[in-house]
Amino acid sequence: MQRVNQWTSFGGELAVFDHDSAVCGVPMRFAVFTPPQAKSGPVPVLWYLSGLTCNWSNVMEKSGLQRAASEHGVMVIAPDTSPRGEGVADDAAYDLGQGAGFYLTATQTPWAPHFQMDRYITGELPALIAANFPADMSRQGIFGHSMGGHGALTLHLKHPQTYRSVSAFSPIVAPSQVPWGEKAFTAYLGADQASWAQYDASELVRTSPSAAHILIDQGEADAFLAEQLKPELFQAACREAGQALTLRRQPGYDHSYYFIASFIDDHIAHHARALG
Repeated sequence: MQRVNQWTSFGGELAVFDHDSAVCGVPMRFAVFTPPQAKSGPVPVLWYLSGLTCNWSNVMEKSGLQRAASEHGVMVIAPDTSPRGEGVADDAAYDLGQGAGFYLTATQTPWAPHFQMDRYITGELPALIAANFPADMSRQGIFGHSMGGHGALTLHLKHPQTYRSVSAFSPIVAPSQVPWGEKAFTAYLGADQASWAQYDASELVRTSPSAAHILIDQGEADAFLAEQLKPELFQAACREAGQALTLRRQPGYDHSYYFIASFIDDHIAHHARALG
């Protein structure tokens, strides 16, 4: 593991690291914000999963999360959204390939050799964090934006004992039913839609609701709302399954980090309460 850069912020430290990933088969980059409370002992861990085209820098540079993370004593980790680099399959479009890993295990050529993002985030990277940071791995939460909101919801629902709290900004909640998901799932998983359900939050919650209270913020001026996001589908699935959900529709807000920065404090407080 190699430190790429670091900054002091709100009494804590934001640092960026590279490491060789055996799971993804290429070097991977991630960022960690360690709050000042970690000087006295291990702190809860909050994973942030970014959206299409993004990497660690978007949330760490644009959301202002460091203030609330320092206030609540929460470590925040931002992995990349996909494997990258020479030899990694890519596509000319922004919504497939590098920068668009969709937090799944690809089974199809040419994606399968490197696109193993759910295995990376739930296995290899947490082991690295546990070995090198003052992280209390018994208290983990997960949240994300757009594609990352999809990842946060699905990983929580499949690993509720690991990720005890969950929230999302503008998540893709029913990827099997929207163009972004249909394109990515067909490429990464193949045409058999039976395999898609394990990565679809609206399908997962119907069969495996969790004990957590899910928080979702959705901007009503989001250009992707009607075609790609469709939060009403997840809301209906949660109601059917008895899943606790707070879906807040925020008038005037779009899909950008101006929206995320406006409500990031609420989300970190939501996780801090759940993680104790």
